[in-house]
Amino acid sequence: MRGTVAFLAGLALALAAGWAAFPRAIYKSMEPPVDFSHRVHADKAGSKCEDCHAFRDDGSFAGIPSLEKCAGCHAAPMGTTAAEKRFIDEYVTPQREPAWLSYARQPENVYFSHAPHVERAALKCETCHGNLGSSEKLPRFEQDRIGGYSRDIWGRGGRPGMTMDDCIACHRQQHLELSCMDCHK
Repeated sequence: MRGTVAFLAGLALALAAGWAAFPRAIYKSMEPPVDFSHRVHADKAGSKCEDCHAFRDDGSFAGIPSLEKCAGCHAAPMGTTAAEKRFIDEYVTPQREPAWLSYARQPENVYFSHAPHVERAALKCETCHGNLGSSEKLPRFEQDRIGGYSRDIWGRGGRPGMTMDDCIACHRQQHLELSCMDCHK
């Protein structure tokens, strides 16, 4: 009996240690390259998501804005923060693109177009990306060491996930049963 209790206690301890250690082992964590505030850009500058995260002419999503887009407003400091001065000194003046991190990179076998979701279905950015557009700073980036995907696709910190199950659930809720080939290459 004593051996069984010791075994179960050891098993419970090993499971608890694994539960705590596994996420630290599988995810590498990085700070975003720029201390960026969506809230400042939305509230003070009156920017909308599509002002920086625009569509290309073919309707596909351009994603992360280029330095050219940022430099249009930030050729000189517009505020007094150290973060803005650092951004101008390190990126705008030398014309060096920030190494932005992709919080929503999809697998290679997935084709996702924002156009039908934003233009046809009139979904708001917050539907999939949560309240990131009103955040004071970008979250710490965590990347799966095995697959290379951001932890944010699983949804955390009050944000929805962007996994296949999340997409299927939304499509079913909207009564949109589509072919696998609509999303998969």
